[in-house]
Amino acid sequence: MVVAGRRKSIAFFIALGVGLIAVTVLLYVGWVLLSWRTGLLLALGVVLLALIISGVVLNTIFLVREIRRNEQHDAFINAVTHELKTPVASIRLYLETLQTRQVDEAKRHEFYRIMLEDSDRLLSTVEQVLRAGRIGASGKRLTVLPIDLDAMVTECLNRARTVHRVPVESLKHIPSSPLQVLGDPEEVRAAISNLIDNAVKYSGKEVDVTVETTRSDQKFAVVRVIDHGPGIAKSELKSIFKRFYRVPGPVAARVKGTGLGLFIVRSVAKRHGGRVWAESEGPGRGSTFVLQLPIAL
Repeated sequence: MVVAGRRKSIAFFIALGVGLIAVTVLLYVGWVLLSWRTGLLLALGVVLLALIISGVVLNTIFLVREIRRNEQHDAFINAVTHELKTPVASIRLYLETLQTRQVDEAKRHEFYRIMLEDSDRLLSTVEQVLRAGRIGASGKRLTVLPIDLDAMVTECLNRARTVHRVPVESLKHIPSSPLQVLGDPEEVRAAISNLIDNAVKYSGKEVDVTVETTRSDQKFAVVRVIDHGPGIAKSELKSIFKRFYRVPGPVAARVKGTGLGLFIVRSVAKRHGGRVWAESEGPGRGSTFVLQLPIAL
């Protein structure tokens, strides 16, 4: 149904563009043949022509946006399909092995561990998609509570070390004086976790991520997630927070994902009266993501 709706939208814009161009040609020919000496009709013709050209330009812009949105939607479907199918296939393979073969105790425990990790990966993908839908729903209300920011960051870092299996020194935390922010604990945890997960995944084999918590002024605290990964082109710094958007290139092809993580972070920041932005000196020079949240006064 969604695909059919998008096809109808594209067909509508194409038909509209063709119709506008046809009207332009007819008006131009009619003016030249019948009324080329009449100043009033000349002025009217110029105005109509300008309006029609504007309509064609706007139509083209909308059409291009629709096509890009369609491509992003398809990429999201492919990414989610992969993220769901891969752990399910892995779990099934290990279960079939346990069912059909005699496996020693050590190997069996290793299989259990891998299946649990795949289950966590599967659950994480499902939660990511569901969270994006919940955050996008304007009717969902926040459960605003005072949150110990440093404790929340420590919790998210410990989770990332376990999930990504990286050593303690690869994920560092530089806290400031005790800070409390106002927010929904579930959403703030999701935003910080997404920033850390993103930094770890894009760092490759050499993970070196630092999380700083500071007070920016009397109203806001900030969480800075600094990595030494591939960096981001300046032209992409704003686009990366769009839903389903992934930076094109070999790095994005290597790192699997749904394109929802940074969209969730931006949505959480906006719903809490804060904001998020990215900083990078360019490809190969790492990046810093800054999450701003209101302080609990």
